[in-house]
Amino acid sequence: MTGNNAGNQAGSSRSIEEVLVARPASDGAGVKLLRVFGGQNLERFDPFLMLDEFGSNEASDYIGGFPPHPHRGFETVTYMLEGRMEHRDHMENVGLLQAGDVQWMKAGSGVIHSEMPKQNEGRMRGFQLWVNLPAVEKMTPAQYQDIAARQIPEYQVDGITIKAIAGQLRSAGRELTGYVTGKHTEAAYLDLVFPDHGGTVQIELPPEHTALVYAYEGELQVGPEGTRLAARHLARLGRGASIHLQGSPGARGLLITGKPIGEPIVHYGPFVMNTEAEIRQAINDYNRGVLTATP
Repeated sequence: MTGNNAGNQAGSSRSIEEVLVARPASDGAGVKLLRVFGGQNLERFDPFLMLDEFGSNEASDYIGGFPPHPHRGFETVTYMLEGRMEHRDHMENVGLLQAGDVQWMKAGSGVIHSEMPKQNEGRMRGFQLWVNLPAVEKMTPAQYQDIAARQIPEYQVDGITIKAIAGQLRSAGRELTGYVTGKHTEAAYLDLVFPDHGGTVQIELPPEHTALVYAYEGELQVGPEGTRLAARHLARLGRGASIHLQGSPGARGLLITGKPIGEPIVHYGPFVMNTEAEIRQAINDYNRGVLTATP
């Protein structure tokens, strides 16, 4: 790349390369949700693996929850908007997620946990994001962290409220530093809330990082072209050093960015490794009851 081209990219605003529509799905013990992305051709989302949105006023849609199940090789990030969900795991961690709270769990070499509703009625709503781990971290010990809503930094930029769950980005000359930093993937996770009159915001991004935008209330216009992104639609962005977002009155959206790992991804249910042999080992370890043994 020539110096001129590099400079052009450094000053460019990202455009949309792909739009996906969140699809109805079911997981756990019959929990109804929307699968925003996940499944095949995961390399284009690297380092991210899956994003689910769950939300219903009907207890029958969520009451079964997610009984004990295993994971290996990645991290899960659960962000609650409404409702109450309890986490329990083999490390004897117990945590109650309530409105605005986040749980960041590194499955590493193995975790067995459950996520169960702590309500019999009312609305439950939130997101779960899966973040891949590089090979050097896949077999490290599991870790668990509950983050209360009051601990998560909030910023006001041109009237827009930005809740910074993770990462270190910039907007309007200000650092947007999230609660979680220092990850190998440099994952950033922002929840943007636009005011009643709408608004616009420009956020600087590392040019080489993957960037995803998910509109979940109202609609957003994305990029220099102002491409419309309706609610329950995800945009995967091309290269560039910033993103321009315009929100309709009261719109809400997630901005998720991260440094690609660039390693093979082999995915089988709750296990994400680099080779088929490692997946077979994970299955064998789980069946023998040693998935969570310290490596």
